[in-house]
Amino acid sequence: MDSGNTAFVLICAALVLMMTPALAFFYGGLVQAKSVVSMMMLSFGSLALISLLWILYGYAISFANPGDPGYLGIPGFIGINLGDIGLESLVNAPAEAGLPPLAFAAFQGTFAIITVALISGAVADRARFGAWLVFAGFWATLVYFPVASWVFNVQRDASGVIVGGGWLVHDIGLIDFAGGTVVEIASGSAALALAIVLGTRVGFAKGVHKPHNVPLVLLGAGLLWFGWFGFNAGSELAADGVASLALINTLAAPAAGIMGWLIVERVKDGKATSVGAASGAIAGAVAITPSCAALTPLWAIAVGLLAGVLCGLAVELKYRFGFDDSLDVVGIHLVGGLVGTIFIGLVGTGVGLLATGSFQQLGSQALASLDVMLFSFGMTWLIGTAIDKTMGFRVRNEDELAGIDTILHGEEGYAIDGH
Repeated sequence: MDSGNTAFVLICAALVLMMTPALAFFYGGLVQAKSVVSMMMLSFGSLALISLLWILYGYAISFANPGDPGYLGIPGFIGINLGDIGLESLVNAPAEAGLPPLAFAAFQGTFAIITVALISGAVADRARFGAWLVFAGFWATLVYFPVASWVFNVQRDASGVIVGGGWLVHDIGLIDFAGGTVVEIASGSAALALAIVLGTRVGFAKGVHKPHNVPLVLLGAGLLWFGWFGFNAGSELAADGVASLALINTLAAPAAGIMGWLIVERVKDGKATSVGAASGAIAGAVAITPSCAALTPLWAIAVGLLAGVLCGLAVELKYRFGFDDSLDVVGIHLVGGLVGTIFIGLVGTGVGLLATGSFQQLGSQALASLDVMLFSFGMTWLIGTAIDKTMGFRVRNEDELAGIDTILHGEEGYAIDGH
C-alpha cells in the first residue's frame, strides 16, 4: 500500500466534497433573495442523500466487477456486486495505485454527490424540496451509477492496457479522464429535460431574474475552482506527473474561460461583469475536466478560451427556445462538457486528429458523448414526469411569487429582527 498516494487521494476526496457546499454558494447567490435558502438546500439535500445511497449500493453498481462472487448483470454494461452492498467487503480499487479500497470508494462517491447537485440549478425558484430528493435518489440510481460504470469502471492488465469494463471506454474508445461525460454532459442533459418538465418560472424573460448576491456567486466560484484541483488531479489516483499536468491545466483552462466569457460580454453587451467572470471560470473548468491529462497547457488555454466563448453564447439559447434553465446548467455544463470531450478528438496528445490525421478518436468522443446525452435526457424526462404527475414537482405559482424559502422551509436567508 502506498501511503503517499493514499494521503493524496484522501485530500482530493475532501476537496471534491467541498465543491457541493461551494456550489450551494454559487447557485444561492444567483437566485432571488426569497429563494436562496431553498436553492442551497437542494445542494445539501443531495449531499446527504447521495452519500447514503453511494455507501448502501451506489458503489456496488458503479464499480461492479464481473469476476467477483455475487456479480449480477451484463458485463461491461451494467451490473451490481452483491458482496459490496454497504461497502462491507470492498475489493474493487485500482491495484496499481496502491490504495485502500475505501479511499477509492470515498473519492468516487464525492463525484456522485456533486453531479446530482449540479442539476438543481435548472429548477431554481420553483422546485419542491421533497420532490427533489425523490428525483435525486432515482436519478442517481438509474442514471449516474450506470453511466459511472460505463466510464470509470475499467479493468487493466499489468501493463496498464484496458482489457475490460465500461463499454464507453473499452468498446467505443472514449477518453474521459475526470468525468466530462458522466459528470458534465449527464448533468447538463438532465438539466435540460428537467427544465422542460417543470416549465418556466412566473414572468420568465431575459433580465427579469437577476442574481441577488454577487459576492456569494464569486465566493462559490472560487471555492469550486479550488475543489476542481482535487477533482481533476485526484483522478490520477497518484501524486505523479500526470496529476501535475492535470493540475496545471485546471489552472489554465478556467483562467482562459474567464477571458473568453468576458470578451463575449464586452462585445455583446458593452460591459464585462463579475458574474460573467465567475461563469467563465466554471465553463473553463468544465471543459478541461475530461481532457486535463490529454492536452498540453497551451491547448488547455485554447479549450478554456473556446469554452468561455461558446458557453457565454449558449446561455442565451434558453430565451430563444423557451426552456427555463434557471442557472445555466445546460449552457455551461452540457456545452462545456461537449467542448472538452470532443476537443480531445481534435488535439489530444498522440490521439487527436491533429496528431494522427485520423478521425477515429474524434468519432469515439462524439459517439460516447451522444450516448450519454440521449440516455440522461431520456431517463430524466421519464423520472421527472413521473414525479410531477404523482406527487407534484413544482410549487404553486402564488408560492413562487411569495417566496419559497418561508413556504418550504419556514426560514429567510436574510431575516433581520425588528424588520
